[in-house]
Amino acid sequence: MCGLGPGPTAVCPGFYTGLMQRSVVITGLGVVSAAGVGAGALWELLESGRSAVGPVKAFDASGLPCRLAGEVSGVRARDYVPKSYRKATKVMARDTQLAVVAAQLAVADAGVASRGSGETSASATADDAPRLDPQRTGCQIGAGLLTAEIDELTAALDTSRDESGAFDVRRWGGADDVPGAGSAMDNLPPLWMLKYLPNMPACHVTIIHGAEGPSNTITCAEASGLLSLGESARVIERGDADACFSGGVESKINPLGMVRLWLEGRLAEADASTDAAGVVRPYDPGSPGGLPGEGGAIMLLEDAAHASGRRVYAEVAGFGAAHSAPPLFPGVFDDEPGPDAVDEGVRRAVLSALDDAGVEPGDIDAIVPGAMGIPVVDRGEQNALASVFGDRLGEIETITITPAIGMTAAGHGSLLAAAGALAISRQRLPARVHGGTPAGPMRAGAVPARDADLRTVLVCTPSLGGQVGALVLRRPGMA
Repeated sequence: MCGLGPGPTAVCPGFYTGLMQRSVVITGLGVVSAAGVGAGALWELLESGRSAVGPVKAFDASGLPCRLAGEVSGVRARDYVPKSYRKATKVMARDTQLAVVAAQLAVADAGVASRGSGETSASATADDAPRLDPQRTGCQIGAGLLTAEIDELTAALDTSRDESGAFDVRRWGGADDVPGAGSAMDNLPPLWMLKYLPNMPACHVTIIHGAEGPSNTITCAEASGLLSLGESARVIERGDADACFSGGVESKINPLGMVRLWLEGRLAEADASTDAAGVVRPYDPGSPGGLPGEGGAIMLLEDAAHASGRRVYAEVAGFGAAHSAPPLFPGVFDDEPGPDAVDEGVRRAVLSALDDAGVEPGDIDAIVPGAMGIPVVDRGEQNALASVFGDRLGEIETITITPAIGMTAAGHGSLLAAAGALAISRQRLPARVHGGTPAGPMRAGAVPARDADLRTVLVCTPSLGGQVGALVLRRPGMA
């Protein structure tokens, strides 16, 4: 028998479905991408039909086959935290710094105040803004494999070599049976581990803003942001929080990150003189691959009643998650699937999100898909969407962002959702960047920005590893 304890939380699974479920809305958008800082910068870039991807500046990439990336420039985390917390930014990895900036932007954009929002030199919230209740504020953030800085690894790796100069794992750990061996790991910075744990973005955001409600970190590559948004929606729906920081952020613009992506078959070969706008070509069989990016979006999700009287971008009407079957590394470690292969994870996640929102495929006005420009990934995604929408897929407008800002890994899904929410709020479809010829039914070719009647928008993405997330966003006031 199902029992209810005191307060709003039900212990019976599904109790809130169709009965007491609270409406979840997006009130704050904190966006950091190659387009710049803020949601407005992203929208302006997408409207313009330009690409912000260019030659790598963060380090010397001349030895890599891919030398283009979508970098975030001109932002310092210390400007977005209280004075008392600025010292902590020195032990933040790049991913964490970007997440902290995005979270502060989300608070200011939502017009609310938190423990850490009034003492910053950038994007501060007014003192008289309504304050978030710490115990009723949660945090779910998608993160990736935070890549260590090369300079921090150098001293430790240098002292882990044997007499011939080769790496010796026993010297790395300081094995007692190796004459004269010291612990090479002791040469890492003292707080090295705390800097690169994947839960550090959520950790610092919760500390800065005093979020004491449910907290989680989801590490599912490109799907991380959407899965985190879905988790936050569930937390609010079941009454465990009134507001949540949610989304995903990651940076792959470093030597280890870009080498990994290349070995995984995700990147195009491109030198620094290549025009990035013509490289990433979603759903084009001739696309050479993707280009890396950094950044993401942290949003403030709230119970609709809690957000009463303030601006709402969109309602989170439905959420779905699934997992795709292997091959996980098609064309690299696994056989490449044929042209008719369907990404079953995408299909199931989309159907689940539609069902959760109580809408039919015919109700969707636009789709914001993964659209990464990696042919084998795009093909499975497009075939999955075709299996859901049938012949109507060719009539549905799409919003693609990867050619404009690059693949941001754990930040990808949240940036897709941000683009969808902005499109609903503005009742416009941004331009699409495309330098090739898409194949298949989806509308993915180059087109200028235009007005549109957007009531219900689907956001979805597959990921490296097979996890899939899908959200249905709805224009406020339509439920």
